[in-house]
Amino acid sequence: MNAIRLSAFRRLLSPTDAAAILADFEADIADGGIVIAKCNLAEVMTEAKRLSATYSLIGGHRAFDILHVATALYLEAAEFLSFDENQNTLAKAAGLKVR
Repeated sequence: MNAIRLSAFRRLLSPTDAAAILADFEADIADGGIVIAKCNLAEVMTEAKRLSATYSLIGGHRAFDILHVATALYLEAAEFLSFDENQNTLAKAAGLKVR
């Protein structure tokens, strides 16, 4: 949701388009098309520490990118989706299927 708001701030989306996208997202949650998963933050952080120790010195990964990948690993995601190439690089290195 923040990425949509940030895109509107950067004028990549109009405020009207951003509001429509956010409304569609909320509707998808309400009708079960998107499920918000619950995570054990301590376990996600343990995985994030491992990813950081293994990959950050060679890949320059940001904390949020590491948390995104750690969460996907924790949830045993079938696919990893991101528009961020550095995040995708980390996800691939960690064994996730990137689309």
